[in-house]
Amino acid sequence: MHRIHWFDQRIREGKYPNSGHIAEQFEISRRQAQRDIEYMAASLRAPLLYIARHRGYSYEDKTYVLPHLYMTEEEQKVLKYLAYRYRQYDYDNGETVQRIAHVLDRFTDTEPYDMNNRLPQFELNPRIIQHFEKLSQAIKDAVKVDVTYLDDTGSSQHARMYPLKFISRFNADYVVVYCETARSQRTIRLDQLLQVQVLKERFELSSALDMDVVGGHQALRRKPFVARVILSHPHLGDSWHGYRIVAQDEAAMDVEFHDIDAFLQHLLTTPWESLRSPKWLRQKLLARCQDTLDRLRRDE
Repeated sequence: MHRIHWFDQRIREGKYPNSGHIAEQFEISRRQAQRDIEYMAASLRAPLLYIARHRGYSYEDKTYVLPHLYMTEEEQKVLKYLAYRYRQYDYDNGETVQRIAHVLDRFTDTEPYDMNNRLPQFELNPRIIQHFEKLSQAIKDAVKVDVTYLDDTGSSQHARMYPLKFISRFNADYVVVYCETARSQRTIRLDQLLQVQVLKERFELSSALDMDVVGGHQALRRKPFVARVILSHPHLGDSWHGYRIVAQDEAAMDVEFHDIDAFLQHLLTTPWESLRSPKWLRQKLLARCQDTLDRLRRDE
């Protein structure tokens, strides 16, 4: 950026700079200097015009100004959150979205993108970003947090927890935690968090909890559950909206899942014909639907 500012200033002074001038001024190769000029034209949309008789560049549009090249700390936080969200996206145009996540991570342009592909839109809720930042730091430092959140019935709950990692399901963000009170692992949607207080007290989960290391973070290791789901038509592919299919027979398929609440939410929002097993999952889904019906009837 320093070289680009210098080049811009030389143009405005009528000095007609070129790649050789940049290379000499900053003691770099002419090839690297030429990449700076190409970056200005392609990424910063600079209206560069090569003047042969001066062997250097000028601006075809004299009103052009360099875009704002620096970000505030708050802007960096927003980009960090967006990079995380785009990395987790696994639906339409997934490959393009992953590339954009890489760009946001590095805060620099690396390669051109097909802007004809429509990108997913994520809500930039300041409260969610703040909670994400606090929990990220708590995971990094392995410290406990006091959390106030809304449960499935909409009631406010408070608990002390050990944050482990973030996951995304169906365009929603969750934090995986170990609840100190319930002595069990659970997930909480970030948009259900009301307040997060990071404590100084470090945590070490008991070895009796069967630990594993995933992506550099401690996480609880647990054999996945398997649900047998019948669809109206045969399903192609080895996953069902992000859930791994371990066996398939025409329209019937066995699907692996770890997070019970997330999978129940998936069943409530995704078309299917029959849930054959496990029986306890059918009962949980029936109870959740019955609870919703009871609350609707109370409002009549």
